[in-house]
Amino acid sequence: MTILHGSAATLPDERFDVEAVRKDFPILSTLVHGKPLVFLDSAASAQKPAAVLETMDTMYRTAYANVHRGVYTLSDLATARYEAARETVRRFLGAGDVSEIVFTSGGTDALNLVARCWAQAFLKPGDEILVCESEHHSNIVPWQLAAAATGAVVRPIPVTDEGAFDFDAFAAMLGPKVKLVAVAHMSNVLGTIFPIREIAAAAHAAGALIVVDGCQGAVHQPVDVKALGVDFYAVTGHKIYGPTGIGALYGRRELLETMPPYKGGGDMIETVSFERSTWAEPPARFEAGTPMIVEAVGLAAAIDYVESLGVERIHAHETDVLDHATRLLTRIPGLRIIGTAPGKGGVISFTVEGAHPSDIATLLDQRGVAVRAGHHCAQPLMVRMGVSATTRASFAMYSTRAEAEALASGVERAMALLR
Repeated sequence: MTILHGSAATLPDERFDVEAVRKDFPILSTLVHGKPLVFLDSAASAQKPAAVLETMDTMYRTAYANVHRGVYTLSDLATARYEAARETVRRFLGAGDVSEIVFTSGGTDALNLVARCWAQAFLKPGDEILVCESEHHSNIVPWQLAAAATGAVVRPIPVTDEGAFDFDAFAAMLGPKVKLVAVAHMSNVLGTIFPIREIAAAAHAAGALIVVDGCQGAVHQPVDVKALGVDFYAVTGHKIYGPTGIGALYGRRELLETMPPYKGGGDMIETVSFERSTWAEPPARFEAGTPMIVEAVGLAAAIDYVESLGVERIHAHETDVLDHATRLLTRIPGLRIIGTAPGKGGVISFTVEGAHPSDIATLLDQRGVAVRAGHHCAQPLMVRMGVSATTRASFAMYSTRAEAEALASGVERAMALLR
């Protein structure tokens, strides 16, 4: 049995005015090689709306101070806004309490936190970590490091030829040795949205925890960590239209309370002496030093902006653009789409017969079309799919059908030039 997740394509809500949305993103008026920018690399890092840029600028200009340490007005104000940002992330992810939201420097940092503070603290020799073979390196390498430190073993969960999660194979791998399952909510290469609720239930039935890389998933669909039943969920700000250098980890409170700190320094302690130190309660335990204050506030502004438009409406619009691009690309002879599972998010990876992905991307750039080429930090998946690299176009709330058409015509033009 292969479980697929995601709704069928729906028409975009007529009230979703993509042209009005585009006006909120100053960079989209940029010209590249004298042509209008067609930005199709949002899976790597999304552009920022004016609301985020202005919020961060205002914070620096009028309300900046270090947090948690001052009794003066600016510090109180900065602390209030920083902690209000934590509440925004809690609401966005559906966590039960703000103590379950740890600010990190990004999704990679969040996953490494779990690997260091949970996996290295509690795994034993012979324990198993199941990791989907479609994962980004950020959801593979930390578990390899944890395994090397503890004697645990990392085992890959297969995906099908279409890029769907192979639930039968996964179920057969579960057993008493499995202590952790690591999987993305949405693949950054395939666009596949994985059945997290079902995976979590199966993992828990086998006595294992589940950690989810939500860096793509949280961008393209509503997330409710309680309803999904996950133990850890990692997100990064710069893909959710926020700044770089900020992310968050959701962790169940009872798990975070058992975990030792990741880094040492200020703010993560209860007491310090030269004999011993004791740790603060979560989430402060995992936030050593001066945090990413303005970045956290910028992330909250990005989430507010996304929620003001409606996550489901954005998803419907992106699905329409994705479906349009897919129809156009599948008509091009010699082009192969990598990842064809139903219910995908807004990502298309493809190869072109006789052309290197980097050459396609370079020629597209000359027409103002920005895409990514390479292994996309997913080398095991490239091996599984029988390719060394792909060209990847990824869509966002500001993407349009016209941009999908510019992509397709640009690929056809590139192929003609490369013959």
